[in-house]
Amino acid sequence: MSDNNNQNERNDLQEIHVEAVEYSEIIEEEPITDGKHLVKKKRRERLVRKGRMKQERFRAFVRFFLSLFLICGLGYALKCHGWFMDKNAFNHVGGNSVEIINNNIVPSHKILVLLKNSNVPNVPIYMARTGAIKKELMKLTPVEDVYIRRYAFPARIQIILKERIPVMMIAPDEKSQPVAFFTTDGKLIGREFLPLKTKYPTIKILSYGNKGDDYRKWDLNKIHEIERIKNYVETYSKEKVEYIDLRNPYDVYVKIKTVNIRLGRLDDGVYKRIERIPSILPQVKMVDSKVKYLDLSWEKVNYLKLK
Repeated sequence: MSDNNNQNERNDLQEIHVEAVEYSEIIEEEPITDGKHLVKKKRRERLVRKGRMKQERFRAFVRFFLSLFLICGLGYALKCHGWFMDKNAFNHVGGNSVEIINNNIVPSHKILVLLKNSNVPNVPIYMARTGAIKKELMKLTPVEDVYIRRYAFPARIQIILKERIPVMMIAPDEKSQPVAFFTTDGKLIGREFLPLKTKYPTIKILSYGNKGDDYRKWDLNKIHEIERIKNYVETYSKEKVEYIDLRNPYDVYVKIKTVNIRLGRLDDGVYKRIERIPSILPQVKMVDSKVKYLDLSWEKVNYLKLK
């Protein structure tokens, strides 16, 4: 019994000792308040706050001057001479202020004459309105559409023309120069735009403009009909059509390299008559005498007219 009591006492003493050790460690871990250390800590925090305040003031100062610099630079750039066109830009051709592109039919001096009816923009080029310029240029018959681009430094405009495409040249005879031409959309354009600087694949039509063949009264259907006849003759003859003689609308001729073909009246049977060309043309080439024309004006009869 006594041994058990002694053992219990020893256990209680060990527990008391452990608790005392733990309590002493807790006491040692608690910081001891030092007045000097606290003062130093506060001073350090104060210095950090002052440094941050100085940095904020410096950044605000820099932002202010950068903003001011940008505003002044933008104002100067907007008023710079490079944004404004020369006041005499529309007075001469070939300057740096106006560039004309794709004017194969309309001469540059004719464009310049119309530009003089418009005022040179007195505002920065990015604010300039080009509608008045386009309206003036659209008065030119060969012009189908106009595109205007604006550039700065130096301030200039680029005029791009979309011109109508010539398809048919009108001349009084085979040796004369054309006096007018038709375009693919049926527009008749006079001799003020002739001769053409660029060669177009056109049909030469002989017409006096009177005696019932007044080309000024032709419409788009008439032009398409002449084109079909030209294509039909070239298909069956395998030769290029040099011209079509419409000076007498009731007695039409088509000239190819080998012979002059008389079609007569352009009625519903004209295409059937043209289809006879392949069977007759080889015989024409074999004739030793000069042939005036190959007559296909009759429905069932073909004959050669000799000179």
